[in-house]
Amino acid sequence: MRIHFIGIGGIGVSALARYYLEKGGEISGSDLVSSEITNALEKRGAKIIIGKHKAKNLPKNADLVIYSPAIQSDNPELQKAIKCKLKIKSYPQALGELTKKYFTIAVCGSHGKSTVAAMIGLLLERAGLDPTVILGTKLKEFGDANCRMGKSKYLVIEADEYKESFLNYWPKIIVLTNLEPDHLDYYRNFKNYILAFKKFIAHLPKDGWLIANKDDKKVYTIFLTIAKNVLFYSLREKEAKKIKEILKVPGEFNVSNALATLKVAWILKIPNKTSFKALSKYKGSWRRFDERNIKLKTKSFKLINDYGHHPTQIKATLKAAREKYPKKKIFCIFQPHQYQRTYYLFEDFVKTFKEVLMRKWVDKLIITDIYDVAGREDKTIKKKVNSQKLIKAVNAQLPKKVHKRETIVCHLCNGEYIADVERVVSFLKKSLRGGEVVIAMGAGNIYNLFNFFKTR
Repeated sequence: MRIHFIGIGGIGVSALARYYLEKGGEISGSDLVSSEITNALEKRGAKIIIGKHKAKNLPKNADLVIYSPAIQSDNPELQKAIKCKLKIKSYPQALGELTKKYFTIAVCGSHGKSTVAAMIGLLLERAGLDPTVILGTKLKEFGDANCRMGKSKYLVIEADEYKESFLNYWPKIIVLTNLEPDHLDYYRNFKNYILAFKKFIAHLPKDGWLIANKDDKKVYTIFLTIAKNVLFYSLREKEAKKIKEILKVPGEFNVSNALATLKVAWILKIPNKTSFKALSKYKGSWRRFDERNIKLKTKSFKLINDYGHHPTQIKATLKAAREKYPKKKIFCIFQPHQYQRTYYLFEDFVKTFKEVLMRKWVDKLIITDIYDVAGREDKTIKKKVNSQKLIKAVNAQLPKKVHKRETIVCHLCNGEYIADVERVVSFLKKSLRGGEVVIAMGAGNIYNLFNFFKTR
């Protein structure tokens, strides 16, 4: 089968491309920029064109065209596929077709989807259930990939709520981690956001299961009676203590993630002994508190890559970092992700950064330019918000002695990524004395900070 992916470098789309590669498909794709993800797909045999999307990129003999949700309707490759009357599916539609063929376990919620899905995938693998797993992150245990091809009936996926993508999925088990306002550029308000989750939960069959976070008041009150079979998990249950003792990844939120995973194991009748052993070996995934030791000429430091880009994620991660490194000096380099998210959650970002600085969870805060998400930005909003305004608002909330000493604005010109990295690196080289913890945080290309140091 010949499949062409438009926007193949996306973390979800690339996982599906890898799935079809493993199935023996002839895969091609296009994306604006190359990355370690596209490079890995090329090594597996995919033919990838990097640069501006063009109609000529589309193979004439394609059996199916799959496009990223970020692709606009006027995309030249998509337009040509329509003109040629080729079979076309969005990424959620294509993944949705797979969910009907498997016993699908889908993880949804505002935060924690990748981690919980990864934990479930690894647990099922070590329990001998040989699952297929499609993730929004990479795992070393899966060959540093975001897809694992299994031979059983089980499929584990992330169910992303962006543009109601998850309404294409038909799982047997749904894990609901938490609910907080997000993607307000699409949903407009929290009520609409919750309504989408209710619609998704309604996709469960009569014998399906909802596993939900009892510690999240919104989840517990709203979804208590919405599904026939509901299994709640909570940090107050007895298994939480055991998990906290064995878990290698830091943070109370990861204990909660592991508890959600344990409940899936209960439904599948996997013994606790097997589950605890699997969870104890979970070392984390790509861009989720991903720790590396970096050595410069005369000094070394720890660099942590983290995908957190919502105020609640940021707060939880930085709290976990301070708990793990109580006596270390911690630098946080945050790249806001998307102008619209920054605009709609502006006050929440200010509140979060004020708290993490006042509580000394971080010693230095660096905010770079906002990561511009192609195809998802509103030009009007881009004029209303920027990193200077964000850092100014944070500083205004802090005592002068705090923000003069501990908050640094690193506004980087023209959005040129190479210049951005070099300026941040230059600052770090001058400021670090050795032994610090540096957290590169955001869902954009801030993770390339690690690649920069890696090559030097």
